[in-house]
Amino acid sequence: MTSNWSTTVGRAAGLARRPSAPVTHGLIALCCLTFAISPASGLNPGYGSGETLLAAQQEYFHHWGVVPAQLFDWSPRGALTPATALFVHGSWVHLLGNMLFLYVFGAMTEERMGRLRFTLFYLCSGALALLGYAVANASSQQSLVGASGAISAVLGAFLFLFPRARVTSLLPFLFFLPLRFPAWLVLPFWAALQWLAAGRATEGPGVAYLAHLVGFGLGFLYAWVAFGRTTRVRAAPAPAPEGENQP
Repeated sequence: MTSNWSTTVGRAAGLARRPSAPVTHGLIALCCLTFAISPASGLNPGYGSGETLLAAQQEYFHHWGVVPAQLFDWSPRGALTPATALFVHGSWVHLLGNMLFLYVFGAMTEERMGRLRFTLFYLCSGALALLGYAVANASSQQSLVGASGAISAVLGAFLFLFPRARVTSLLPFLFFLPLRFPAWLVLPFWAALQWLAAGRATEGPGVAYLAHLVGFGLGFLYAWVAFGRTTRVRAAPAPAPEGENQP
């Protein structure tokens, strides 16, 4: 089962300059390289074509992705799949959608958190999002792959850290007209769509909306705990009216 995104695309415009984000760019490069050499891309002739290629893809997803029914057998390979699945994508659309959102929202989040903290945050929240889905669907034999849970966590953290950042969105129900909204409006709306879609989701291949929701919640919660402390500055007393003394 893959973790695709909705058709809403955004561009954050919260900083005057593009922040330096080597971790974000490195994650994008690693995901793209992994996909290019995998049977999912269809670029490697060594995997054959037709039914042979399809069989290779299924084996690839089953080996590197999270299979909920097999996750808790305590085998070393199974224990690593929540991490390896973050770098596996099921199709070109799946890959490009995830990488677009990571590129848009990851840079500012990385700069605010710092490189090491952002790396650990991305990997841990992504793995926990996949685990959350696996626990809720413990009997499923479908392979779960993709970075959507981790990127959802980035969105959740971005919402807390940059709620007033302007996001340019292309909304399909408005004929893809580019409109600018604050993050506090766009991202909760996106999360609400995931919630509604998760309630209608059925067993079988498709989008792991629950992993999106778990990741989004984890990201917001982590940012709130780690960056929620603010320094309160007492306002200076207003000047007394002319002719009166200050208390």
